[in-house]
Amino acid sequence: METQNTNFLPTLQSRKVLTVAFVWLLLNLSLPQGKGLPYMTSDVQEVSGKSFDYIVVGGGTTGCPLAATLSEKFTVLLVERGGSPYGNPLVIDRKYYGFSLIQTDEFSSVAQSFISKDGVRNHRGRVLGGSSAINGGFYSRAREDFVKKAGWDKGLVKEAYGWVESRIVFTPQLTPWQIVVEFGLLEAGILPYNGFSLEHIQGTKVGGTVFDEYGKRHTSADLLEAGNPKNIIVLLNTTVKNIIFDTNRKGNETRVRGIRFIKSDGSSHKIHEAYLNQPKNSSGWGDVILSAGSLGSPQILLLSGIGSHEHLKKFDISVKVGLEGVGDGMQDNPCIAVLVDTMPAKREPEPPLVVGIADDFRFIIQAGVIPISFNASRMPIAAKIAFPASKGKLELNSTDPRQNPSVKFNYLSEEKDLEECVKMVQLLEKVAKSESISLFLGIRPAAKLMSSADERRKLCKKSVRTFYHYHGGCAVGSVVDKDYRVYGVEGLRVIDGSTFQESPGTNPMATLMMLGRYQGIKLLKERKDASNSCSQQHP
Repeated sequence: METQNTNFLPTLQSRKVLTVAFVWLLLNLSLPQGKGLPYMTSDVQEVSGKSFDYIVVGGGTTGCPLAATLSEKFTVLLVERGGSPYGNPLVIDRKYYGFSLIQTDEFSSVAQSFISKDGVRNHRGRVLGGSSAINGGFYSRAREDFVKKAGWDKGLVKEAYGWVESRIVFTPQLTPWQIVVEFGLLEAGILPYNGFSLEHIQGTKVGGTVFDEYGKRHTSADLLEAGNPKNIIVLLNTTVKNIIFDTNRKGNETRVRGIRFIKSDGSSHKIHEAYLNQPKNSSGWGDVILSAGSLGSPQILLLSGIGSHEHLKKFDISVKVGLEGVGDGMQDNPCIAVLVDTMPAKREPEPPLVVGIADDFRFIIQAGVIPISFNASRMPIAAKIAFPASKGKLELNSTDPRQNPSVKFNYLSEEKDLEECVKMVQLLEKVAKSESISLFLGIRPAAKLMSSADERRKLCKKSVRTFYHYHGGCAVGSVVDKDYRVYGVEGLRVIDGSTFQESPGTNPMATLMMLGRYQGIKLLKERKDASNSCSQQHP
């Protein structure tokens, strides 16, 4: 057993995969439309100067279901910095799972790589569908405590999950490796066995997946089909530069008027604008809604002059609203992964389908087969700390919105996290060295587990990596209120994982999709109530 090296670089490239990917790039120029999808364009001129009831910034895991829901009654502009996922095998085909994390570039790849100030390599989605287009597709709802703490309506949460699940979630067929991992988790004492479940519950279970029976991925972009296509325009390959404020407004509170945006590919620095509709009745105003993720949403707020005076001053950004909490509370779940195969081999990649939830929900363990190049893969078993105490910070690197901001997660900086990591590694070893996994790999089960606690501490510090579940930066109660309105600003909300103060469960994807639908329904009701109230006051 060896700890996983996260800095693998492709060595031999498969000509076939690269050719197929190149064909996708050519096809993407014409933006193939799926059944029932709204109009999509990469031509900024088609949107420049136009007005909409709502502008959603970020066509990712939350932004797509949010835009679809709002389109039932209102016009929506959905702005995505990446391209279309449709027709791209690196996104759609399960047999190419993980390849998108290998093939990255500065401006156009579906995954954008970044290295945190901790020195840990990470990725964020840059494609319609967001990280649901590049992740393992594991679907699991939030635990009950998370929903309770958020103050969400349980009935509406269940309804919103159901809306997502009826469209893009499937019951997986386990591969031989996933069955073996299942037995390994049970051998290690991660009980009870729960079979297939969409709930986040203690023990070993099979989760849902966004890969269908034919091995095709269904991303959150598919949820746009549930909206009114006549009311949505999706603007692709476009990066939002900042928010436009209404300079003619009287009073203390700042109001948002629209957005400024540029082309994502670096071919032009020309700035374009789109606006919110401004009906005479102020209760009829919509919102600019940031759904750009834990890196994108706080970055856009900072670029727009919403954040710490001291930090914004460094970049000569005029302060519109002083909000010290923007970029604070950044967290990533510390992960330790071990490789159970002896060397790289040419195996077909496999996303995780089975998960072990242990120690009162504090540890999450899963396994897959991940490519390390276009011709080789490895078999890691990975575990994450679900509730880390350590927190970090996000700051601007530059005023170019296409560049990643600077983020430090401070992995294991709190002693509590380091102690938990030591316990987690011990459990991870039990799974990795279980009889089931050893027999499957054709090796002799280990006579004893590694290590002293001191050795495990060293392993944690040396080998900590990401589980790709980072969150924070625009926390509820600090940057936004319980209705996700940004403090001190009218017409601006943040609805995505940047508002979370902890990860909701095994994988946040399900909850982020649910959140888009949930808050969309809430906004529709809010507008209806405001309209009815106004009608009663002015018969």
